Amino acid sequence: MSTRKKIVLLIVGLIVVAGVVTASVLKSQADVVPVTMTRIGRQDLTAVVSGTGQIKPKTYVNIGATAFGRITHLYAKEGDHVKKGQTLATLESVQPEATVAAQSATIASSKTDVNSYIAAEKTAEANLAQAKADLQQKKFDIDRYQQLYDNRLVSKQDYDQRKAAYDVDVATVQQREAALAQARAQTQSQRGHVNQAIASQRANFDALDKTISRAPFDGLVTNVPVREGETMVTGIQNAEGSTLMTLADMSVITAEVKVDETDVVNVKLNQPVDVTVDALPGRVFKGHVTEVGDQALLRTTGIATSQSTTGTEEAKDFKIVVTLDNVSGQNNEDLRPGLSATAKIQTAQVSNAVVLPLQALVSRDPATEAVYLKNNGKEPKDGSTVQAASTKKATVQGVYVVKTVNGKQRVQFVPVSTGVTGATDIEVTAGLEPGAQVVTGRFKTLRTLKSGTAVKQDTDKDTASTTAS
Repeated sequence: MSTRKKIVLLIVGLIVVAGVVTASVLKSQADVVPVTMTRIGRQDLTAVVSGTGQIKPKTYVNIGATAFGRITHLYAKEGDHVKKGQTLATLESVQPEATVAAQSATIASSKTDVNSYIAAEKTAEANLAQAKADLQQKKFDIDRYQQLYDNRLVSKQDYDQRKAAYDVDVATVQQREAALAQARAQTQSQRGHVNQAIASQRANFDALDKTISRAPFDGLVTNVPVREGETMVTGIQNAEGSTLMTLADMSVITAEVKVDETDVVNVKLNQPVDVTVDALPGRVFKGHVTEVGDQALLRTTGIATSQSTTGTEEAKDFKIVVTLDNVSGQNNEDLRPGLSATAKIQTAQVSNAVVLPLQALVSRDPATEAVYLKNNGKEPKDGSTVQAASTKKATVQGVYVVKTVNGKQRVQFVPVSTGVTGATDIEVTAGLEPGAQVVTGRFKTLRTLKSGTAVKQDTDKDTASTTAS
């Protein structure tokens, strides 16, 4: 046999051997399912509930018109920081000023009259004192003449003259006492008129003061819907021309957000919160929950379900109020009412927990999985065993753990108990130990995966990146 033929036969033999080996490998790999796997471990886990809403001050007021009139000057504009008592605006005040001036003149005149009545009162007091002195003198005379008359040393006519003079002085004293009482009454009455005028003046000053609007607290002017020259109207709630401006107290800032009805049961007062504002990227504001709403709000309209007249079932949210911590001075200058905000509420936290990726969880019937495990992931030939085992349909939550059996990697369904749920992971409280290798994807594969199925690591980069995302 020639050398050429030997070489040809050798090549053919190698090809046949390679084909046999390849066929054997392909046959052995025919029932192997590519999956993504991960080993579980321990780490700190935080459960977070997210909500979106807007920044709001805890306290804000609409400063309304307290007097009717034209705006003569506006001293603040939107975005200004004002101090308590600072003048914000003034209205025309000609009439109130004239009323105050007229009443001031009336009060001055009444006080002058009081002084005049006091002088008359003093005159009456002096006249009464004089009359009492004369009466005392007449008393001495009548007493002396009484003795002389009794001793018949004076005539009856002289005695009667002295007696008449005494009686006149008694009447004079009484008249002077009445005049003094009248003078005092007139003085008291005039003082009452003065007090009445002063009380009326306080009302006039109040009317004049209402033409000046002042800041009730330190705050930020967030809205000025009027201009100088416009006429303000009083007594009409939320009507055009009844609100001068809106003032927000930025010393206490809140984020009012809405949380899905499925998450609100986990939200409690004083839970820590991280708040981010769309307009301030890269900044995180710390806060805590200060209010958890009791009323469910329709997601499409924001109306409370108790006020809705429709019976349509739709998704609902609950209002959560988060108070930001330590936002004073320079820290809150950039925060403005109405800015869109996102709140991440930490509802639970576990340290050094056994953590499992959420996508690895599946629901299966343990009895059915046990049958598949015995048959290497396949249906029994008659199918009766699986049908009998799955009659009750008692599905539980668990994962597929990868184990090596006779040199092959096969999966086995293991029920697990879970605890705190994070953004992408969940705490395992029972069923798994750190280091266990579990199947995390593909999703379509997990839907149909059965215990006992041979698996291998999926090396498809696109699939791996999709699963990771």
